[in-house]
Amino acid sequence: MIVLVAALLLMGVMLGAVVQLPASVSLVAAAVIGCWLLVFAVRERRSRRN
Repeated sequence: MIVLVAALLLMGVMLGAVVQLPASVSLVAAAVIGCWLLVFAVRERRSRRN
């Protein structure tokens, strides 16, 4: 339960920070994070096949 509360608190802090940034900066940051997650998923999938 503590982990859930901490995750929700962290998400609230991050969303609060995004509101203060311009939309273009938020979209670029979201694209960078999305690409990073995609690369991570591909690397994990490849490592499990070998």
